[in-house]
Amino acid sequence: MVLESLLGPKKAAQKPYELFFLGLLYASIGTFLGFWIFKNQASLVLVFLTVMAAIPLVFKTVKYEEKADTVGTKEWTILKHHSRVLRAYMYLFFGFVIAFTIWYLFLPDKLVQSTFNSQIETIRNINSNVAGQFINSATLVDSSAVGKSSVFIQIFTNNMKVTLFSIFFAFFYGAGAIFILTWNASVIATAIGTFVRENISSLALNSGLLKIASYFGIFSLGILRYAIHGIPEILAYFVAGLAGGIISVAVIKHDFGSESFKKILADSVDLIIIAIALVFFAAIIEVYVTPLFF
Repeated sequence: MVLESLLGPKKAAQKPYELFFLGLLYASIGTFLGFWIFKNQASLVLVFLTVMAAIPLVFKTVKYEEKADTVGTKEWTILKHHSRVLRAYMYLFFGFVIAFTIWYLFLPDKLVQSTFNSQIETIRNINSNVAGQFINSATLVDSSAVGKSSVFIQIFTNNMKVTLFSIFFAFFYGAGAIFILTWNASVIATAIGTFVRENISSLALNSGLLKIASYFGIFSLGILRYAIHGIPEILAYFVAGLAGGIISVAVIKHDFGSESFKKILADSVDLIIIAIALVFFAAIIEVYVTPLFF
């Protein structure tokens, strides 16, 4: 009750940056309680506890946006209204990522392995699948372009699955998409944390000491590595989740075939199309742009 009363949907839309600090708080409390009370299952419990704290705000926001659909007259005006809420969601997500990353970096190695066990295993599976796909494609045709095309298709397909999951979770559970997004935040934070730890270890071996400036430089580089393609990708999941949530509320509140329902459905379709376009754009960046810098 205390956490869910800290911020409402109207204030979130007006001051979206406040959700960043709320995300830091939610994720930090969830992580702390996860490894303190549920050590063996901490990697999943921390996600559930973070989600539990965020669900009331997300559900109220979805209802708030559904109401805006019925009040608004022009689609562009409605989408502009949605953009403010989506910006607030992104701040919340970044709060999750930064909090999980900080915990990953500063917890002892043994505790990190137990607290983020599922996330670490997920990253290993993703890396092995993508690497295997790339190798198989390169073996068939000696062309990096063909190999990258295959990787692009796999990444786009996987991200489209997550987009569909976001829609379905939001439709059936109202604010259910926040679970998928919080899980993704924990996985991204683990990837960033692993990148930072590995580079710091390399720096320490080469220089014999650990400079504070180098530490923060590597941390920023780790964030940037995943932010380049991660921002449009995560935004796509939020857009899809918002679309599913709006339809869910509309099904409860409006009769099928009514003008209000048709209007909300049309708006949700627009949001889903935008989500698919963002997923496609994010996959292009991940496969063809990010490797140029990292």
